Amino acid sequence: MKVATRRDTGVINIGELRLESGKILPNVELAYERVGSTNLPAILVCHALTGTQDCVGNEDAPGYWANLIGHGGYIDLDKYQVISFNVLGGCNQSTGPLSINPLTGKPYQTEFPFITIRDMVQAQYQALEKIGIEHLKAVIGGSLGGMQVLEWGIMYPNKMDALFPIAVTPFLNDYAIAFNNIARLAILQDPKWNNGNYTQEDIPEHGLSLARMVGMITYRSGDLFNERFGREQRGPVGVAHEEIAYEIESYLDYQGKKLTKRFDANSYLYLLKAMDTHDIGRERGGWKKAASAITKPLHAIGYSGDLLFPTSELKQLVEHLQVTDKITTFDEVDTRFGHDGFLVEFEKWGARIEQHLKMLHNQK
Repeated sequence: MKVATRRDTGVINIGELRLESGKILPNVELAYERVGSTNLPAILVCHALTGTQDCVGNEDAPGYWANLIGHGGYIDLDKYQVISFNVLGGCNQSTGPLSINPLTGKPYQTEFPFITIRDMVQAQYQALEKIGIEHLKAVIGGSLGGMQVLEWGIMYPNKMDALFPIAVTPFLNDYAIAFNNIARLAILQDPKWNNGNYTQEDIPEHGLSLARMVGMITYRSGDLFNERFGREQRGPVGVAHEEIAYEIESYLDYQGKKLTKRFDANSYLYLLKAMDTHDIGRERGGWKKAASAITKPLHAIGYSGDLLFPTSELKQLVEHLQVTDKITTFDEVDTRFGHDGFLVEFEKWGARIEQHLKMLHNQK
């Protein structure tokens, strides 16, 4: 018999938030999903670029990690509760460019201040304090979520028992920043962006769609694209430039338009910029020195063929921590999905998380 899962959603107001830039955001809110019994130890899940707080979701709308988290699952809701926040700067009820600026009574849009990964983590810390979660069993997340995990380990090293940074590196490399720049320019050069002052009835759909297409190309491996589409034609060769001739074009067009139905272009820009700033060593004397602040076990997972976050760079972080006698493990998942490996094929890597959590559980 299937066990019913307790799931709460809502918004937490944390009040004023002083950003890393020194600017103060008033009346900050973070939207959340909280799943499982509130009497159980808590695991914080941090989402990726276009993710939301709905990591588990419900039967009608499963979350992006619904196949990882559940009763008897790799992250077992019989043992843990799971909480996730929509990031600061997001567009799913958390304070971001779509939010009303209390000083003007209008949406912030590009008057929203620039934010960093550290700002996101600080906001989540304050939100947890508000709802009375004083300690976390673990913090876990992939990509942008993995960036948050690393910052959690440095900024609040005693808040959790373990860290699970997935599909991430200690800093965003220039190759990834280059793709972010192309995506950013796609939006900025859409006439409808209008310096960020667009209405929800007339959004820069073309620019955001193109930005998403750029991202999709980097999220998966060339082998997977070639295997899936195999130069399959959709129309005759020699059609007009704007017409779709191959299935791969149709796929990218679909994915681009799909995102425009649920994501804000300004929010996309702010989150891309936040990712660009990701460097755990920034203003901390370099990433190796910054990593020394991590005191709890760190269990990293990388994915073969990840163009944006090479496994070699994540492994280097792990090896550095191991030299300093930190409890650290690294697993590389063999996959044709590349970076998107953290969203699929849970049977290949979910058990590794389950094993590490079981060891933590048995220690208490």
